[in-house]
This record gives sequence, C-alpha cells and structure tokens, in this order.
Amino acid sequence: MPVEPTQLSIAAAEAKASRIPDPLSLTAEQYGAACVAAGISGKRLGALARYANIYRAGVLDDPLCPVLLPPVGRVMESDSPEGKVVKFTLKVPGREGQPDGLETESVIIPMIGKRGIRTHTLCVSSQVGCAMGCNFCQTAQMGLLRNLTVREIIAQWFAARHIFKAVNLGNVVFMGMGEPMDNLDNVIGVIAILGDHRGPALARNRVTVSTVGRVDGIARLARQVHQPGWHRLSLAVSLNAPNDQVRSAIMPINRAMPMGRLREAIENWPIYGGAKICLEYVLIPGVNDAPEHAAQLGDFVLGRGEYAGRPALPGLVNVIPYNPRDNSPWPAPTEDAVGRFMLQLGEQGVYAKRRRTKGRDTMAACGQLGNPALRRRPATGVQVTASARE
Repeated sequence: MPVEPTQLSIAAAEAKASRIPDPLSLTAEQYGAACVAAGISGKRLGALARYANIYRAGVLDDPLCPVLLPPVGRVMESDSPEGKVVKFTLKVPGREGQPDGLETESVIIPMIGKRGIRTHTLCVSSQVGCAMGCNFCQTAQMGLLRNLTVREIIAQWFAARHIFKAVNLGNVVFMGMGEPMDNLDNVIGVIAILGDHRGPALARNRVTVSTVGRVDGIARLARQVHQPGWHRLSLAVSLNAPNDQVRSAIMPINRAMPMGRLREAIENWPIYGGAKICLEYVLIPGVNDAPEHAAQLGDFVLGRGEYAGRPALPGLVNVIPYNPRDNSPWPAPTEDAVGRFMLQLGEQGVYAKRRRTKGRDTMAACGQLGNPALRRRPATGVQVTASARE
C-alpha cells in the first residue's frame, strides 16, 4: 500500500524540484532557456520538445526534468444532463505561518454545445480561501489562507487533463476559490502558459478571469490585454446586486469600490474580436430578485436612470441561481422566481442567460467551493479587507 505523502514530504520534494527548471511554472521559451542555462539540455530545441511532451502526453517522469505534481486529495462526482461533474482537490503545503493540510479545489464541468459535441470547462482556484468576505459565498467563510503559485494553478489544469482525462478541455475559468486580481502576477503567468502553443495551447478567448469588482485589478489586466497575443482574454465581473445599498450589504468590496467606479472600469475594458464581458448576477431570494431590482439592473447595463448618458455595457448578464453555502441564511431560488427575473430582464432588452446549475449536491457549484475546516485562525493575523487594501 502506498504511503500517503505528508505536508513535510511534499515541501521537501518541492524544494528538491526547485533546483531544476519547472515546466509547470514556465512558458516553453523560458523553460528551454532555463534548461540550457542549467546545463540540463545542451540544445534549446530538445528542451522545447520535452516541454511539449510533458503538456501534451502528460509525461511526469522525464529522467532529466521530472515533474512533481501535488497529490490528489478528495474527489467528488455528481451527475448532470451533460455528463459527470468532477470536483477534486490537490494538496499543497502551508506557508508563511499558515497551517498544513491546505488544498486547492477545482471543478471539471461538462458542456454539450449546439453541435452535440461534449467539451469540458475547468474552474480553477487562484487562492486558498479568499479575503473578500462576500457573505453568500462558501469560500469567504475560510478567510484568505494564501495565494497559489503559478505551478499550483497550472497543476489543476494538468490534473484535469491528464489524471482525470478531461478530453476537449476547451475553457478555463478563474472562478474557483479566491480573488484572481489579488494574485494577478501569478494569474498572468498562468494564462501565458495556458496559451503557449507548445503547452496547453488554449486560445485567449477560452480563458475567463472573474473578479468581485477590484477596479484596480481590472485596470491593470486591461493594460495586459492591450499587449499582442492577449487581445481576446475574457472578463467576468461578479455584480450580484442592482444598487450600492444591496451590493454593500452582501459584498464588502463595494464599500471601497462602488458600482459607479466599477461601471467605469468595465466601460474602459478593451474589446477586441472574440473577447467577452460577462456580468455575473447570483440571484438570492429576498435579496436581489424583486422586479425593481431587475429594473435597476437594466439601468446599470443599458445606461439609463442614474447612468443616463453613459454607454450601454457590452456582453451579457449571466443569471446564476444561488447555491446555498454551509449554514446559509437563504435557500436556492425557485425555478419560477428565476424565470420571472429572466423575463423582466428580457422585456427591457437586456441580453441575459441563465447559468445551468451543476454540482450543487457535492458543493461544486458556483459559490460553494471551500473547506470551512481550513478556516483562517485568529493567530495568523487580522484578515485584510477590501477597504483596507485601498
């Protein structure tokens, strides 16, 4: 029977692996240059071929540059009309005074398109826990434990593709645990690797970065999108409310970065061919689902009411039926309530789609990722709030 690796052994193995170039942390060109510089490969082309073999064939035991993948932890499956939804965790060590036993959480989501072809979308985490404090979200109950490194995020893709055999892994969305804009250097590094034609070769418009509304992060990522090869990166904004009063009550970020500033950041997002903007709206019974809320949301999207004179926002509104977290004060909305809200948006001319609910029974649906048992301990310090970061 194999021995389960301890957090100490994982950290030791990572330290040993850090002495050789790590393909899960580097683009192909960076990896090739590093291998030549380290004397591991006399020729750059040989290193590039090895890099492609690692990503395309899933080779981990290369004799020159073996790849250490974090151990798989819990695996949960649930059925959907389009196939199995798989939620899995990867074990990662605690760092900087954080407890051991940490884990990433990822979800492989099956989707069948108009042509009847099944593809998979991978929802990845960028942090363990989250500091944003949204009170409808499971991850927020943990607090922020730490950022994930480039390799810890890429490992989620690698595991999905080569361990769980998710064929046609056509989309990656940064909608798992954490606020991607609070770990943006590593997120940008991950996206560069995902798009490498010798690696995952994922087109930019197949990658979506989601944010609770950090306008500073949106502005910085927008500058990156202006760079060649980055034009079609997609943005998703967790709006979840029709006005500042409701949004501040459920999303603390809004107190520092209210909806007017958020809208301006969205207006300034560069739109190139194939890029998408998605306004995510989690529909919570008794909180943001009234007819007047639909009308206010229409004002925000279309440039009416208090936003009169401002341009209509591109993209779509993605209505997401609330998935209750542990000890949630709200239930999931009824199908009738979701249908009414969608109709009210449609009558105003708002382009909206309803997100299909998948994985709710295994806490794999939107807003349900996170293990409260790993909740941040008071001894690790005071949790940084959105307002304190400004």
